Amino acid sequence: MKAKKIALILTGAILAGTLSMTGCGQSAGAGASGAEQVIIYSNADDEAVEAMKATLDANGYEGQYLFQTFGTSELGGKVMAEGTDIEADLLTLSTFYIDAAQEEQNMFQPLEFDYTFINSADQKNYCAPIISQEGTIIVNTEVLAENNLEMPTCLKDLTKPEYKDLVSVTDVKSSSTAWLLIQALVSEYGEYGAKEVLSGIYENAGPHIESSGSAPLKKVRAGEVAVGFGLRQQAVADKAEGLPTEGNFSLTESVAVVDKGGDTNPLAQEMAECIITQGRSELQKYYPNAVYEGEITDEANSSAYPKVFPEPLTLSLLEKHQELSESCK
Repeated sequence: MKAKKIALILTGAILAGTLSMTGCGQSAGAGASGAEQVIIYSNADDEAVEAMKATLDANGYEGQYLFQTFGTSELGGKVMAEGTDIEADLLTLSTFYIDAAQEEQNMFQPLEFDYTFINSADQKNYCAPIISQEGTIIVNTEVLAENNLEMPTCLKDLTKPEYKDLVSVTDVKSSSTAWLLIQALVSEYGEYGAKEVLSGIYENAGPHIESSGSAPLKKVRAGEVAVGFGLRQQAVADKAEGLPTEGNFSLTESVAVVDKGGDTNPLAQEMAECIITQGRSELQKYYPNAVYEGEITDEANSSAYPKVFPEPLTLSLLEKHQELSESCK
């Protein structure tokens, strides 16, 4: 499906922040002799992983790390269960999981480089965002026309009977993408109203409730469904075609160094610094939200009506919304 046939309607808020850019550690690559490879666990999408790898390789770390990717819930659960016994030296993971692990287990080292968030209230010393993700309604206009469907103007429209089996969303038990959907529903309709709307969306999605955050976009592009809820940056090129937008809720993923005491790999700190201070420009090509001081969000990729969920995004809030989701199935 060509990009011009995909329309976007964004639904909620941008996390913002700032950064004093410094070079990667002066010893980039110098500690390689005798140091074991840094094991990096990540829940990031392919675009982010490739951007981080390219940054590390370009700055002298090629061959000095191993990347392993997981689903968000899988990696989050692994971190909470294993703590500092986890094999990974470096993590990139949804920030709410990192916050919960730090609060419960104090498992991350302070980062040894300077960084400044745009929103200073979000500043932490043990993790730094690699990306800010936004939730999006994605529409295949060709499939809409084939099925004589009107363009949806809000999430509640996806409960209409004519959308039966033509909607794809993700399950919040396996993907944080779905949490952006639930945040939007709770913010707009309250918890009771959110249950009613989400139940209708699940009813229409039927076999298209996915475990992968990228699956709805793929099904929309393939013409298997008319509408999906996915990540905005996955379709940001389509938005550049001049398609309609509304704003959206957002989540960050951050980098953190596991504190293993004397067994901590010293290259982990260097690579964390390199990803943030040298990799953000590449990451912003796919995830355009500004996060650090000195960054800007390209006006063409900015949400028109950003919103922020009224409660802090914590693991306990996620679990509450997961329960809400299960009650709607």
